[in-house]
Amino acid sequence: MGDPADGLLVRGVKPPLVLSDFRVIAFDMDSTLIASETVNELAELTGHKEQIEAMTRAAMQGAHVDFAENLRARLALLKGVPEILLAKVRDEHMPITNGARKLLAACQSHGLHCVLITGGFTYFADALIGRLGLDEIHANVLEIEGGLFTGRVAPQPGKRFVDAIGKRERLQEVCARLGVSMQQAIAVGDGANDVPMLEAAGLGVAFHGKPVLHDAANVRIDRGGLDRLLALFAAD
Repeated sequence: MGDPADGLLVRGVKPPLVLSDFRVIAFDMDSTLIASETVNELAELTGHKEQIEAMTRAAMQGAHVDFAENLRARLALLKGVPEILLAKVRDEHMPITNGARKLLAACQSHGLHCVLITGGFTYFADALIGRLGLDEIHANVLEIEGGLFTGRVAPQPGKRFVDAIGKRERLQEVCARLGVSMQQAIAVGDGANDVPMLEAAGLGVAFHGKPVLHDAANVRIDRGGLDRLLALFAAD
């Protein structure tokens, strides 16, 4: 189903689906739930824009790029950034993606548990809980000492770094805790590090996704907002 010219393509599932058949929806953050890349926005404010943007593109497009290594290299370039600039990105450079609120409202009204699972950071992701009414977030942690970013990721005891495999594991943990199967989960993302999560979910959605995501997704939204996903579901 779907017309490439229309920008909504579906494979492996037959609409109309029933939204309440799903119990969990998990979103990536950067360029998915928000219409920006937080590390790139920080780079813009600190003079490392071109180098860090190129590294971000490589991480999102390349299935063979080590996301954790790539991210740590980007963050090392930001060592010494004052927390006030982190706050500026959080407060002024995280626009909500078109259609996100409508999609979330529909999911919440049908009882879905709404989760953010990102290779980004709690410093930014925590702000979306209140803004969007998310049930929980899973993200990495920036290490801040004396009001300055150290350039490192802080360890989370007992938890894996949230990379591609980490994203899938966090979604599996959420479903297990709620007592639902992975087939009852929807996962939405845009980059290479979302592939395992989308493949494991009952419905994988590539939102303006990189080519590496196309074979992993049941749904491709190549044009328009996140709310285009609702076209797959039967009206109440």
